[in-house]
Amino acid sequence: MLSARNYLVAIIAIFAGSLPLHAQKIHSFSIDQAMEYAGKNAVQVKNSLLDVLIQKQTNRDVTSIALPQISLSGNVLDYLDIPTTLVPGEFAGQPAGTFLPVKFGTKWTMGTGVSFNQLIFDGQVFIALKARNGTMNLAQRIAELTEENIRWNVYKIYYQLAAGKVQIKLLDDNIERLQKLQHDVTIMYENGFTEKLDIDKIGVQLTNLQTEKLKANNLIQNGYSGLKVLMGMPIQDSLQLTDSINSTTILDGVLEAGQFSYSSRREFQIGEITNKLNGLNLRRYKLSQLPTFSIVGNYNKNAQRNSFDFFNKGNWFTSSYIGLSVQVPIFHGLQARARIRKAELELQKSINNQDQLKIQIDNEILAAKNNFTAAISTLDFQKKNMELAEKVYEQTKKKYEIGTGSTSEINDAHLELKNAQTNYLTALYDAIVAKADFLKANGKF
Repeated sequence: MLSARNYLVAIIAIFAGSLPLHAQKIHSFSIDQAMEYAGKNAVQVKNSLLDVLIQKQTNRDVTSIALPQISLSGNVLDYLDIPTTLVPGEFAGQPAGTFLPVKFGTKWTMGTGVSFNQLIFDGQVFIALKARNGTMNLAQRIAELTEENIRWNVYKIYYQLAAGKVQIKLLDDNIERLQKLQHDVTIMYENGFTEKLDIDKIGVQLTNLQTEKLKANNLIQNGYSGLKVLMGMPIQDSLQLTDSINSTTILDGVLEAGQFSYSSRREFQIGEITNKLNGLNLRRYKLSQLPTFSIVGNYNKNAQRNSFDFFNKGNWFTSSYIGLSVQVPIFHGLQARARIRKAELELQKSINNQDQLKIQIDNEILAAKNNFTAAISTLDFQKKNMELAEKVYEQTKKKYEIGTGSTSEINDAHLELKNAQTNYLTALYDAIVAKADFLKANGKF
């Protein structure tokens, strides 16, 4: 039979053996280093940067339309049945209205040639070329917005984990208090000044605190794993957070965030670029009604043989031309008119969205400012309340030790202290999120 300890060791060994092998690395990151790492390794950021490269190739594809188009063609034909042509019978002394079937040509023909086409003017291509910078800027702004959102989430989780260290510290302090109290009450019990029930009550509280600490550590470890996933870090790597969280940390950088302009928000930049592209799209459909001009050219060599001997002596016949091709749109079933109207509506829609975005940004900034102000005030109040609860607990404990207090008073004081600590941690979490939202609303990520 395995002992409880050996059974636990066996379970841990099984789980450890099931983990994939990986060369573990140790990362000690400040908040800036963590956000920088995420900006380079997060899958969402990598894919958004690939989208920029994809757009670059799309732009090259558009550019190629305006470059010379040269193609080489060739063919070899074996006429299993040479085509038949009907010749008027009069040519052979036959009655008028009759026809004689005659086969012209050879069994084998071969031809090869080069064609050339250079676009001179096409309104739609002209606008597409002009839109290349806009589409690249749009892809880059979207990539930056993706990275900003990753950095924003890393910031919140990083400092929430840092706040988790504060929670563990508070739990350790409470456990130490109760252990000392348990020791003192045990001595009092041995000297006949208290009951065994008082020791048992403290033992129950200690067990509850140790269980709470175990759960808190588990949540923190899961939080570290979630942060690694968000940052694009292998789960097997070790991550250590070097920055701590306190009231000073929460206030850092807030004053600088007060200087705001709409253009500092990447969503607004994306909206501006979208408006310009929609405007170009409207011009594209309007210019589609203009004629298109191209220079065309062709050079061909053809040969006919009764047998496949094209590479022996024999004639090859040349044909070539160069010219100007013009295509004038006349009527396409009102298609152009419908597309122009659709583009006008899409442009107006994007303008409306941009106006709405301004209102939304104003609201976000105001709400973020109010939430952050309230969170800071609440954090300050809860910190003072927690410090006061600690004093009350210590005073109640002293009363108990000199015989003027009861265990129920100590329990009540400890419960009030725990509630004050919980409220402080909640206020700390809220302040972290409020600061992150405030910075993001002001375009500072």
